[in-house]
Amino acid sequence: MTELTVGQVVAERTIPLTRDSLVRYAGASGDFNPIHYRDDVAASVGLPGVLAHGMLTMGAAVQAVVDWAGGAARVRDYQVRFTRPVVVDPETGAELEVTAKVGALDEEAGTARIDLTVRSAGQTVLGKAQVVVVTAA
Repeated sequence: MTELTVGQVVAERTIPLTRDSLVRYAGASGDFNPIHYRDDVAASVGLPGVLAHGMLTMGAAVQAVVDWAGGAARVRDYQVRFTRPVVVDPETGAELEVTAKVGALDEEAGTARIDLTVRSAGQTVLGKAQVVVVTAA
């Protein structure tokens, strides 16, 4: 890994989500809660529309860091706080905008804390999203 500095942007990515994405994720995860694919059910429980799975959002967001770091084996910890749901429009879908910045360096441990900013429709959807990655060879 190249020399890192606190505040350095290490990855940026825009990830499109469609209703197809939600169906595929439901099949892979086994999470078939109808708020993730039925507008009528989402509306009946007071939601603004069909929502992306939280774990899909979380997993898609960290992928930019995994790719930058050289693989999932370099990730030591990943934590987020879900702050807002991602509404996936039936026609236009949704986009996750991910920016990954170095938040802290621990030279002794050979790790970096990467802070993620994850937004959709202009709003932050994951708070305190932090990934600890191994930087030492």
